[in-house]
Amino acid sequence: MENSKGNIAIAAVTLVVGLAVGGGIGYATGNGGEESQNNNVSTSAPATDTAAADLRVLLNNLESEHVDLAAAATRAGFDGDKSFDATAAALDRNSNDLADAIGSVYGDEAREGFYEIWASHIGFFVDYTVAAKAGDQAAMDKAVQNLNGYVEAISTFLSEANPNLPKDAVAQLVSEHVGLLKEAVDAHGAGNFAESYAAQERAREQITGDIADTLAGAIVQQKPEAFTN
Repeated sequence: MENSKGNIAIAAVTLVVGLAVGGGIGYATGNGGEESQNNNVSTSAPATDTAAADLRVLLNNLESEHVDLAAAATRAGFDGDKSFDATAAALDRNSNDLADAIGSVYGDEAREGFYEIWASHIGFFVDYTVAAKAGDQAAMDKAVQNLNGYVEAISTFLSEANPNLPKDAVAQLVSEHVGLLKEAVDAHGAGNFAESYAAQERAREQITGDIADTLAGAIVQQKPEAFTN
């Protein structure tokens, strides 16, 4: 099922946000405990009950749920399982929850814009799954082209909303996410179920450790006044 035309064609960039944006931003902003008089090392653990920590946990949970529901929906769609409609509905609720989180920071207009772009890539994965099941390479290639367009759209949206999210770096992270979900679909279609779930696990780790953490850190850096306790 996989061929060279089916690969996600987003060029890799060397600029990576990673921990430079997502880590060390101050998820735990209340760590000013007493220091040891002997070695000047803090003897208290960083506080975790902060607004910044709450944002990070929220985005991690929602993004992780997105991966698991997307994988379940594409498998159900490929297999013609009757659970597809319920799984797709749960996936849409997750998309709305993510949009609500974005809207809570950037407002209602941004909330709607994010939802429209985010939901589109779920539809494109459905298109890819349907085409893969039918063995329709042209339709698979079209779905991949649309997914590339999604990477461009969501990267533009996030970089314009937050100057701490360089577009090229966001595009790399989102492209990796799309590629990992595609690997899960392709492996399932090939009957390699163990690899499909392994790809799903990699996708979950990538979207939480790279994308959600980075987004949360960039938001806190952009709007520190909203995350002080």
